[in-house]
Amino acid sequence: MLPFVLLLGLVLFLGVHSLRIVAEPWRTRVLAQRGGEKRWKLGYTLMSLAGFALIVWGYGLARQQPMPLWEPPTFMRHVAALLMLPSFVLLAAAYVPGNRLKARLHHPMVISVKVWAFAHLLSNGTLADVLLFGGFLLWAVFSLRAARRRDRSQRIRYGGDSAAATLATLVLGLGAWAGFAFWAHAWLIGVRPLG
Repeated sequence: MLPFVLLLGLVLFLGVHSLRIVAEPWRTRVLAQRGGEKRWKLGYTLMSLAGFALIVWGYGLARQQPMPLWEPPTFMRHVAALLMLPSFVLLAAAYVPGNRLKARLHHPMVISVKVWAFAHLLSNGTLADVLLFGGFLLWAVFSLRAARRRDRSQRIRYGGDSAAATLATLVLGLGAWAGFAFWAHAWLIGVRPLG
């Protein structure tokens, strides 16, 4: 049976997050005409939360009756766990102001999602995994391309050359990766990535 709840969640969550990819002029018009950014962000947040809840629920349901497509070799779990280290560092770079990674890459969160999704596709082979991680990987590829196109058209420059901020980014990313790899992933997902 197809994981319809997961599919619905992905369509809702990734659909809302794709508006800047496929409908930037419409989004700009709506923001200007219908009450501005606060109302937009409220609706965006509510739809994102609903989509995320459906993804979590749908993925949990799909894991109860998995539909295997292939069986990844066991060592791929370790490759995925190691790939998650740069993913966590990139995620930290999105939030630590003034770091060199954000200055250079411009959109480290989207790149983090790409690495996360790719890593999990390497180590998981069910239909639900392909839908979840493949969907996020495709979204991240198109999102990064659209964001870079916007940056060029608006001539956006990203500053940040602080060694201290860059070091803080690396330490925060490494700490988050270690906490997740050795504890939180097993607690939240039920799988030990390095076990």
